[in-house]
Amino acid sequence: MSVGQPVARREDQRFLTGRGSYTDNTAPADAAHVLFVRSPHAHARVVGIDKEAGRAAPGVIAIFTSVDTAGDGLGHLPCISEIKDPAGNRHREPAHLPMAVGKVRHVGDIVAMVVAGTLEQARDAAELLAVDYEELPAVVTVAQALAPGAPLVHDEVAGNLMCHWQRGNAAATDAAFAKAAHVSSLLIRSPRQIVHYMETRAAWSSWEAASDTATVTLSSQGVQIPHRLMCERVLNLAKDKLRLITQDVGGGFGPKYPISAESSLIAWATRKLRRGLRWSAERAEHALSDSHSRDLVASAELALDAGGRFIGLRVRAQANFGAYLSMFAPSIPTTGLAKVISGLYRLPAIDIEFDCAFTNTVPVDAIRGAGKPEALFLLERLIDIAAHETKRSPADLRRLNLLTAADMPYKAASGYTYDAADCPHLFEQALKVADEAGFPARRAASEKTGLRRGIGLSCHLHGTGGIADEHSVVQVTPKGLVAFAGTQSQGQGHETVFAQVLSQTLGVPVEQIEVRQGDTRTIPHGGGTGGSSSTIITGTTLKRAADVVIQRGRDLAAERLETSPADIVFKDGSFEVVGTDRRIGLLELAEHKPFEGDAVFADKIESFPTGVMVCEVEVDPDTGAVRIDRLTSVTDAGVVVNPRLLDGQIHGGIAHGLGNAAMEEAIYDEETGQLLTGTLMDYALPRAEDLPNFTVETIVTPSPNNMLGFKGVGELPTNGALAAYGNAVLDALRADGVRHIDLPITAQKVWRALNR
Repeated sequence: MSVGQPVARREDQRFLTGRGSYTDNTAPADAAHVLFVRSPHAHARVVGIDKEAGRAAPGVIAIFTSVDTAGDGLGHLPCISEIKDPAGNRHREPAHLPMAVGKVRHVGDIVAMVVAGTLEQARDAAELLAVDYEELPAVVTVAQALAPGAPLVHDEVAGNLMCHWQRGNAAATDAAFAKAAHVSSLLIRSPRQIVHYMETRAAWSSWEAASDTATVTLSSQGVQIPHRLMCERVLNLAKDKLRLITQDVGGGFGPKYPISAESSLIAWATRKLRRGLRWSAERAEHALSDSHSRDLVASAELALDAGGRFIGLRVRAQANFGAYLSMFAPSIPTTGLAKVISGLYRLPAIDIEFDCAFTNTVPVDAIRGAGKPEALFLLERLIDIAAHETKRSPADLRRLNLLTAADMPYKAASGYTYDAADCPHLFEQALKVADEAGFPARRAASEKTGLRRGIGLSCHLHGTGGIADEHSVVQVTPKGLVAFAGTQSQGQGHETVFAQVLSQTLGVPVEQIEVRQGDTRTIPHGGGTGGSSSTIITGTTLKRAADVVIQRGRDLAAERLETSPADIVFKDGSFEVVGTDRRIGLLELAEHKPFEGDAVFADKIESFPTGVMVCEVEVDPDTGAVRIDRLTSVTDAGVVVNPRLLDGQIHGGIAHGLGNAAMEEAIYDEETGQLLTGTLMDYALPRAEDLPNFTVETIVTPSPNNMLGFKGVGELPTNGALAAYGNAVLDALRADGVRHIDLPITAQKVWRALNR
């Protein structure tokens, strides 16, 4: 079945029957177990490590410290994104070594690696390890880090300032504010998040003596970039001496993209010990070792003219980057915010400034949305405030300022160009489907029962990104097609979607198309999965490779059918001689000689999917409890490959965003730097009972930036859910004089706001 059809996800059969190949499940029984010893302190000098007692413990194979890694010349974990200050200076990037050298800078920093026959033996040995720490003062929040005289996370980074970053036109924005008829303002704190996927990070390895090669199987969002970085920058190793494999992945959402200390150390130790190893993060360990996200304090001002049109936006923000720079970290809150801060509106002048700081906390990086959810929460909350302050309805103020199809492509004041959208159509359809007109009656009914009811709107978009290092290959065999992709599925349905793209072009049934990914030996080029770009990057590249298959197949068919290639046409999976009934099927052609087509990515990565979300909540004023009564989402995802999988992505994205909005928050003790929400006993996640049935619709505005009109949609709903929920709750409380509540908007916060 081709593009546009609701094909059932092919992967489901093995997932639902317990036959998925997940990392920890497939580790060899004879692999030695690895345990990483982590710092219990947020900031301390490592005075010494006595490993003699541990090394003598039963079953211990080796204990490694930074003395060993430094002796072998291991490099630091690199950051591959960058931002610059107004003078053009690159952000500061102190070394992030796989094992801490000299100092630990957050709870969870690795100080030793224990290798033993069993996990229990490794744990026993780790307890015998004597690590002597000299504890140092820690800074946990941005305010602490940037305060005069604050303790330095890195001695070489003055004032803990990673970078002062700017975007937009300050002069034009100042001029807009000078002539404004009204200015609304808002200060928000976007809390730190911890991703909780089903499968924690894990890795196992094997050693091949004949080729002097280590193979590491790991749970990741792509193997090619970690492979290159691990070899070139950390291990100083020829690429053919290390193979990385990823099988099925039980969720990624961002933190499984960066190169990790653990997988790098396992690759290194495998070569050193010449034997297979295995490691799987425990849930509490995951909270202290995987990258966190968000953690932003931002203030904004919105300038309006007398008619209610937006004329300027000013944003001042402070971002907490943690102790080190993770792989994509610099661009996540900064350019991530800038990409979407205009929203779906005409906003001619923008001025953004960020102070980016190091702290003694776990490093941050991308999570679903990558800087956009907090940006749109800030903007959409500010618009609601401006609407009420200027005596307009939130819907009417948005209508007045929405971009139209005629505005596209639209060059935003932040410098990004939005490709294609019909925002008024999207907006009105969402209000219609959500029955906005019936809201007053529903509010009255809630009030009769003593409850407050509110409605919240969120106009949202996403700027897709990713790394367009894609070289796709399509092999034609008598049994079907084999496609090689450089992205990596984490449950989105790549094996189904990519097969649909090929099926439409080559006329081969989806069931006869195999999609392979996740192996640096067979697929050396690829950018992995991130930025809602897999379908754009790999889908379009596979289409180009399929076109090459047709070109090459035409020559082969002409030879078999004894005619000129010019007389051959390809139709419905067969090559035909024009004007005759002579034909040969694509797969039949491969019986004589299998052949292939390949292509590299040649389109633009960026597309800007758009959406409008309408949320209704009921609030119990006696307890502060919030119940989501209904939620409607209308999405423009461009050309839809598979509507069933699209709905799944939208449902998942909404759930992810509502968790962020209503309950999720990573909390540190601000004096000690201890993570207080390091287990699922302390860190709240949404459950089925917390969410209503979602009403989901789509409209189609094809993107002109790629040959198939695709837009990436995996993160878009998350971007909208925070503001839709926040605006709904604050609308319910507006009559009580509550202007704003920071995320997460919990029952406790609501009750306190009502009883202050």
